[in-house]
Amino acid sequence: MANPSSGSDVRTVRSVGFLLLNNFTMISLASAVEALRMANQLSGEQLYEWHTLTLDGEPVSASDGIKITPDAGALDNLGLDTVIVCGGVNVAKSYDKTHLNWLKEMDRKGCNLGGICTGAHALATAGLLDGYDCSVHWEYLAAMQEAFPHVRFTSSLFSLDRNRFTASGGTVPLDMMLKLIKQEHGYRLSAAISEMFICDRIRDESDQQKVPLRHVLGTSQPKLVEVVALMEANIEEPIEMDELAEYVGLSRRQLERLFQKYLDCSPSKYYLKLRLLRARQLLMQNTMPIVEVAAACGFVSTPHFSKCYREHMGVPPSEERAAVKKGAPLPELDTQPPLPKRKQVQPLQDTRSSEVFSEAKKESTFGSVNLKDKS
Repeated sequence: MANPSSGSDVRTVRSVGFLLLNNFTMISLASAVEALRMANQLSGEQLYEWHTLTLDGEPVSASDGIKITPDAGALDNLGLDTVIVCGGVNVAKSYDKTHLNWLKEMDRKGCNLGGICTGAHALATAGLLDGYDCSVHWEYLAAMQEAFPHVRFTSSLFSLDRNRFTASGGTVPLDMMLKLIKQEHGYRLSAAISEMFICDRIRDESDQQKVPLRHVLGTSQPKLVEVVALMEANIEEPIEMDELAEYVGLSRRQLERLFQKYLDCSPSKYYLKLRLLRARQLLMQNTMPIVEVAAACGFVSTPHFSKCYREHMGVPPSEERAAVKKGAPLPELDTQPPLPKRKQVQPLQDTRSSEVFSEAKKESTFGSVNLKDKS
């Protein structure tokens, strides 16, 4: 996937291959593919075609036990623009050197490369993510940070970095594909797809995975886990630090040492971050006035809330609220460079995506978004 050539009405069909590793996660694959299907349906144009692949073209099982017969083998000459590796359970044992060599060959041919769920593991092992930002499911984040020190791992839901894009898993690939579709074909199409799938909003790279603290700390720091749980349960009426320490049988100084050692910040700063993240959810997901959002997140005055929000989120709450009211895309806190332009490739014939596109013509929403009149 890439940006379309500017100044031209000729559209290139983007050919996307999904490399299915054994025990891949079905929900991640479906989330990614459905965005492409709906882009074709709503635009009334075949903007994308997709192919499921295994290395040898043989069936593969998803993590839920459903067996998938792929469209082709990865070693077939498909003329792909993009390859997305779909990982899942026990990913390190789901690929071998042949997979890695093929991915390196696709890179040499100029393919964009992506990974969803744990698919980034194969790309990282092949050395294809060195120097790139990368998102992976929080369950694998710590282990992959240790194993691949040259990859810039992030806790963001997904990452777009030049011709690499990675998504953490679950339904996040939908958000990532919507962002890529937006880059190629504009906000109107990505927003219309989101509406068709009844999404409250399109998440972006600034959204973070919520990593369960128990996963980060294990069972080694039960008091710290308990304090954070108390913080999360008392957002509207924050508990004083001395009271929090007393609840778990620690002195305030001991509590501060725990936070500094394991969370690299003070208890008050961590608590403030929790409250601001809750505020961001409220601002983007409902129409509560800003003064009510401030009160719901434990701020005694709106000016103080606005000041803290701007300092930590990079934009004032009024801007995010205005964007929601207008139905415009939310301000992006971390902008990424546009994906590189791709040369045109000859579209494949008689693909399943072509059949799906033909069926989509029967839908009432077919061609409901005019791409030649993009705002």
